[in-house]
Amino acid sequence: MNYSEASKELLNSQLNEWEFCKSGYNSLNSVQTKTFNFNDIVIKVQFNPGRLVSTSAKVDEKSVNNRKCFLCKQNLPEEQRELDWKHDYIILVNPFPIFPEHFTIPSLHHKPQQIKGNIEIFLELSKDLGEYYTVFYNGPKCGASAPDHIHFQAGKKNFMPIDYQYESICDRYGKLVTDKNGVNLFSVDDGLRKFLAFESNNNEALSKSLNEFLNIYSNGLNDEPMMNILSDYNNLKWRVIVFLRKKHRPSYYFEEGEKQIMLSPASVDVGGVCITPLQKDFEKIDTGIIKQIFTEVFISAEELNELCRKLE
Repeated sequence: MNYSEASKELLNSQLNEWEFCKSGYNSLNSVQTKTFNFNDIVIKVQFNPGRLVSTSAKVDEKSVNNRKCFLCKQNLPEEQRELDWKHDYIILVNPFPIFPEHFTIPSLHHKPQQIKGNIEIFLELSKDLGEYYTVFYNGPKCGASAPDHIHFQAGKKNFMPIDYQYESICDRYGKLVTDKNGVNLFSVDDGLRKFLAFESNNNEALSKSLNEFLNIYSNGLNDEPMMNILSDYNNLKWRVIVFLRKKHRPSYYFEEGEKQIMLSPASVDVGGVCITPLQKDFEKIDTGIIKQIFTEVFISAEELNELCRKLE
């Protein structure tokens, strides 16, 4: 099956059949956008009030345990249709979209959000959806609004600036860490973000390399280290970007009154489209605030260098 085409067809049918979903996608027509340039690195900020529920979601253990899981099949809206994928996963249209085509891909089994043990599934999914979509993963403490239920998301390619700026950023700021077994690993510090980029056309070698990275980065801890992951499959080759985080939400998020800025960075934000559900925050954000938020939530240059020494 061509899952990219089938997903597009699912979206079209849901827009025709599900009024709430249609309303969510129609609201994208009124989204406001500002674009900032950091030494030729594009960062966009969007005012998208439809994302208020996700941005303000309480993800502490008590709050999660006290609500129904909205990704479990029995709790889905009656109008929601699914596309069966492999490994007991389903593809759903996200009714609270950021992308003009936005999907959530949860497991049919209610188990914790964790990338370890699911790398192979993640890569296979990005291959199956690679014709039109970038697939991404938010860690349980890094933007996932359902940390209790394993899921991925997919959005239209080239919506995030990192999709089309990756090569120029990597050429300018990237350093080759290793080149072995058909996998190229780069580290990148572009002045805003710290990330690793894995490139390969070998599924097995890439899976092994990513799992080795996870073992090193976890450093024996039980909890998953903080990260957001994007995977793009194009021209028979994967490109997996792992954004390395040290904080879920910036201090601005916890301020009160006019000082508060409700921006909770996840994959799309660090991919270059920062989502603000409140008009006042959209109007206030400038280059200085973006720089401060990104500096606060990413690991330091020293931590990146130390990680690369271990990976070598």
